[in-house]
Amino acid sequence: MRAQYSLIFAVMAVACGICAVMAASSRKPIRKAVTFLLAMLIPPVLGNLIIISSVDRMTATVGYYVYFLGMDAVIFALLYFTMQYCGITWKNKLLQIGVYLLLIADVVQYALNPFFGQAFSTEEILVDDEIYFKLVAYNGQAFHRMLDYGIFLFILMVFFIKTMHSPKIYSERFSVIFISMSAVGLWETFYIASGTPVDRSMIGFGAFGILAFYFSLHYRPMRLLDSMLANLAADMQESLFFFDVTGQCIWANDSGIKLADIKDENFAMAAAYLEETFGAIDLHGSEWSRKKEIKDGEDQTRYFVLEKHAVIDDHQRTVGCFISAEDYTKQELELQRERYNATHDQLTGLYNREYLYEQTKKLMDTHPDTEYLIIYSDISEFKMINEVYGMAFGDRVLCSIADRIGKGLSQHGVAGRLVGDTFGVCMPAVEFDTGYMEQILSDFEVEDGENTHSILIHIGVYRAVETGIDVSVMFDRARIAFSTVKEEYQVHIAWYNDEMRKKALFSQQISAELTRALREGQILPYFQAIVDGTGKIVGAEALVRWIHPEKGLLSPSLFLPVLEKNGMIAQVDLHMWRCACETLAKWKTEGRGQFISVNISPRDFYFMDVVDEIKNLVEEYRVEPKKLRIEITESVMMSDAARRIDVLEQFRQAGFIVEMDDFGSGYSSFNMLKDMPIDVLKIDMMFLQNAKDDERTSIILQHIIKMSQELGITALTEGVELEEQYRMLADMGCKLFQGYHFAKPMPLEDFEKL
Repeated sequence: MRAQYSLIFAVMAVACGICAVMAASSRKPIRKAVTFLLAMLIPPVLGNLIIISSVDRMTATVGYYVYFLGMDAVIFALLYFTMQYCGITWKNKLLQIGVYLLLIADVVQYALNPFFGQAFSTEEILVDDEIYFKLVAYNGQAFHRMLDYGIFLFILMVFFIKTMHSPKIYSERFSVIFISMSAVGLWETFYIASGTPVDRSMIGFGAFGILAFYFSLHYRPMRLLDSMLANLAADMQESLFFFDVTGQCIWANDSGIKLADIKDENFAMAAAYLEETFGAIDLHGSEWSRKKEIKDGEDQTRYFVLEKHAVIDDHQRTVGCFISAEDYTKQELELQRERYNATHDQLTGLYNREYLYEQTKKLMDTHPDTEYLIIYSDISEFKMINEVYGMAFGDRVLCSIADRIGKGLSQHGVAGRLVGDTFGVCMPAVEFDTGYMEQILSDFEVEDGENTHSILIHIGVYRAVETGIDVSVMFDRARIAFSTVKEEYQVHIAWYNDEMRKKALFSQQISAELTRALREGQILPYFQAIVDGTGKIVGAEALVRWIHPEKGLLSPSLFLPVLEKNGMIAQVDLHMWRCACETLAKWKTEGRGQFISVNISPRDFYFMDVVDEIKNLVEEYRVEPKKLRIEITESVMMSDAARRIDVLEQFRQAGFIVEMDDFGSGYSSFNMLKDMPIDVLKIDMMFLQNAKDDERTSIILQHIIKMSQELGITALTEGVELEEQYRMLADMGCKLFQGYHFAKPMPLEDFEKL
């Protein structure tokens, strides 16, 4: 639908433009009015072209402004055209001035809409799995409609009177304009009432402009409307079948004749064809629309959209109907290809990671009583395989593994390629034979022409006993199990159970000691420098560290996941925020201007009012909000996204700078980015791992930085470890940097010396 109507609107705009140029070259006195009318018809058509083509709210909103202001211009031009065409003048100058002032007032109130929102807004809707932006009208829009409709009705009345009082031979030049304007008005009214995002009546506006051009400058006293409409319908790609009130097909366009294989204009056979091909066709009920699939041969399927519309005469009586059948097979097949490409790995044909996670969750939700295993597999030394035998052989290895997985998996399991040389599988536990699997992994070979190569594969297995956790966590647990045997040659399978038990014990110990650790100052912030493009330290990220009295400096990776899981991270985060404010207050008295970024955990929102807590700390220590930067990750937005976005807006309105951390580490980063109100985008260090050698990674990194610039968001890359990485990022336009190349995380005293 989007492509079709975009093309139609573009053609209409071009046609009006061509007619306007031709009208301007005419010598008839009315040429100025016709040229002005045709020119003013272009903006609302282009506005709707922008609206239907838009995939983001801002562009759609601009399209609506062009549309509505263009409609005011059309009404003004139509009023001027009516006066010239019908040969009448304003007898009451005050009335004329009043009409013009009302139109100016409408323009002004649209100009104020971005500030007061009194006219309209837009909302996102899905039509045929495509995103459109529907108009949400307010009082200002009601004023606009009443004004334009009022003037439009006055113009219709003028043409009606001229039609009734003109000689019969000349009445057609007025009646055609009157009828076409009435049809356009009804069409526009239907669009407003339907609430659809596509104003199809713009087709009528364009057709009306062409009719006005013709009857104003090239009119001959003959009835051409029927033939014009017939020619227009005959050339349409949609198949059209017209029926009288008895249900007899009386005409079909060229496309309809071809579809129904009508011979010798025997249109009566059309009804039988439609019934046989598409099922029961209701010709006497209300208007309807439906999609149909038909088999064209053994393997090919064709896709149609059927619509039935009533034909109404001047007395509002139904005199027949027409059926339109649009063949959208090409678009549907392209959409299916896009869906396949979006959900499948292009090399192996297995699911990609995102779709594997989705299908795994669906499988478990559908069969809650079945015990499933989550399997993570990896090829040992795959990078070396590529280097020694070449990329082509590496791809063959991947395809061979994918083929073996596909053959060994029943319809009750799903499999996918996670990333690189790693694969994921979800299958019923009863179908997993450990001995058989160990044998397959021990003897896995791939042929390369005349040679056969043994491939070492390991797998980690997680028994999905906690079905309530996120699927990605399940695969992470299977990956952790795999990591315990990835260096082994005799053992190829590892189970997650023992690791879970160890982590549970460690979790209990950490949870029991946390309160004391906070009280005694064992948990404190380490500061890692953030520098600008000149290498100047402009701020720091406060990173939590635990100086355990017995175990020494604990790695955050050991205790933070535990605290995240049990919710005690909220206590740690609150402590870190207070420490950061204390430090900022100290720096303020010392004349230091650096900022500090602090992290917010998703769990914090369940235990406190995050905004109030941080605002109270800033007020207590009398520090500037912009000096305490708020750092969030996409996981914060995974649940109750609308409420989280509102929280971020509250932070920004209070003067805080909001940063999105670890961009790229999750598969929904881009989806989140379009909605999240952020000021700084922290690019995850994973993008730097191969940025120098991997051209695709470098291109992705460069486009992310460019995208952030175009969105007005500052780019900060973390994990910079080498001078060449720093230079490369600076050349790409990155503004801020963080990583071991500049400084490692360190205690406050060391950071201040630095």
